[in-house]
Amino acid sequence: MSELSVQLYSVRDAFAADPDGTLRRLAAIGFTHVEPYGVVENAEALRAGLPASGLTAPTAHARLLGADQHAVFATAAELGIGLVIDPMVGPERWQDAADVASTADALNAAAKLAAEHGVRVGYHNHWWELESRIDGRGAFEVLAGQLDPAVALEVDTYWATAGGEDAPALLRRLGERVRAIHVKDGGLATDATGQVPAGQGSVPIAEVLEAAPDALRVVEFDAFDGDLFAAIAASHAFLAGAHR
Repeated sequence: MSELSVQLYSVRDAFAADPDGTLRRLAAIGFTHVEPYGVVENAEALRAGLPASGLTAPTAHARLLGADQHAVFATAAELGIGLVIDPMVGPERWQDAADVASTADALNAAAKLAAEHGVRVGYHNHWWELESRIDGRGAFEVLAGQLDPAVALEVDTYWATAGGEDAPALLRRLGERVRAIHVKDGGLATDATGQVPAGQGSVPIAEVLEAAPDALRVVEFDAFDGDLFAAIAASHAFLAGAHR
């Protein structure tokens, strides 16, 4: 069984108001890992809060392209984060092969710098990388084919499905490049409305888990209309039960 993590962006308002209390609430649900966002911006809260709550952060999101990468990777290494994932390159950069190649080159260069800090680089998709087709292939897979093997992928299975992709088949094609997956569910609206706990929506969660057995499972909600911590706990219970 792959251990469970949760993306702190899901609880961004609570985390901003009370980082220590938020981390303790997530640990109480049963999580052993979290996936922070804004590594440098949140470094102080994470430095104290992670060990105090018994949590670790094997992965994190941080903008890499166009950012001070030395600062990001140095902070990640200090916090014990092994994989730093660029969360988004905008839709306009996925429409032609030259732009995708440029993004691949930039991620490959970032990976070389990250290695100097003992850290790896990854990329996380939204729906547009799957929706965009280049020579009949999804732009996300075009990117994957041009990445250095040192660059990992975090597949957001909700956004992949929303982008029109068969997420389990995508995961099987990408294979061991996928080191983490975002597990979330809902009606597949690209404005993030209608998201629900894992197993209650339109994403084929069971097939997704089977297709990426070794990937870290990261629970995420972009938005939720209700008790967010209860929804996160429901996703945790579903995923824990799926591995019994």
